[in-house]
Amino acid sequence: MTTPRVIPWAYHEGRFVPLADARVPVTTQALQYGTGVFEGIRAYRQPDGGLALFRADDHYRRLLDSCAMLRIEVGLTVEELCAITAELLGRAGPDGGDVYVRPLAYKLRLLPGTPPGVQLRGVSDAFSINAFEMGSYTDKQGIRCALSAWRRPPEDVLPVRAKITGGYVNNALALDDARASGYADAILLNTRGQVAEATTANVLAVRQGTLVTPPASAGILAGITRDTVLTLASDLGVPAEVRELTRDDLFTAEEVFLAGTGAEIVPVIELAGRAIGSGRPGPVTTSLAAAYTDVVRGRNPRHAAWLRPVAELVAR
Repeated sequence: MTTPRVIPWAYHEGRFVPLADARVPVTTQALQYGTGVFEGIRAYRQPDGGLALFRADDHYRRLLDSCAMLRIEVGLTVEELCAITAELLGRAGPDGGDVYVRPLAYKLRLLPGTPPGVQLRGVSDAFSINAFEMGSYTDKQGIRCALSAWRRPPEDVLPVRAKITGGYVNNALALDDARASGYADAILLNTRGQVAEATTANVLAVRQGTLVTPPASAGILAGITRDTVLTLASDLGVPAEVRELTRDDLFTAEEVFLAGTGAEIVPVIELAGRAIGSGRPGPVTTSLAAAYTDVVRGRNPRHAAWLRPVAELVAR
């Protein structure tokens, strides 16, 4: 993948600034302790050439929920966050490709009278958004995944349903091991030995014609793309279940695929050296991927509400 074109502006601490000026000091509490939360939001080019944010409202609602876990006050509503994002993307100009948006809310500095240490109270909050062009970067012909030796943290260790920056060390370790062994990604199990998720995407399998994905209680981030896929499966008449999966369920599945904002929908054709199904993308995965593309490109009026055109948000 080529180096993406970065939008040279950022929204940082309440104003739009050149990206090079959006800096944080080395004393930033989130840098020291991982006390930040984030989202990844895609904006897709539409038939008229404009950009539309995909399910931005849902992403920002989840961001605010994640903020509540770490006592971070952003001071903005979901609608205000969408409008700020649209203004940022408007500064990129009308040309270019799809865009990936990264909002980040974090603990910044100790307030007067607060002693040093790991804490959430007595620490100021900050918020920023940056963005860059990003098209599809996964191999739609399928990827090979490892089964990671690292386990997904249980919810009584880390609130895994929130996108907390420090928690992604677990994902980074799993992905680093997988790539060192020649795999594209890794699937993690939870501490009970059940399937949790991949490093930045949810896991879904097709077993006897039924789409199956682990429940939130398996220690997963209940992804917005996962929810989109379950809705599209219903549209296509594909039966779906949310239930626990074992590694054996994946090994014996007809199809396995990953779903996430960044990855979109990508088939898993091999897991830990074993071919999945025929070793090629299966019909359910292929149909869902096509339906997903139609939705994000504005070609499915049934789910037009999931798209927020940037031009309309800026014009308000």
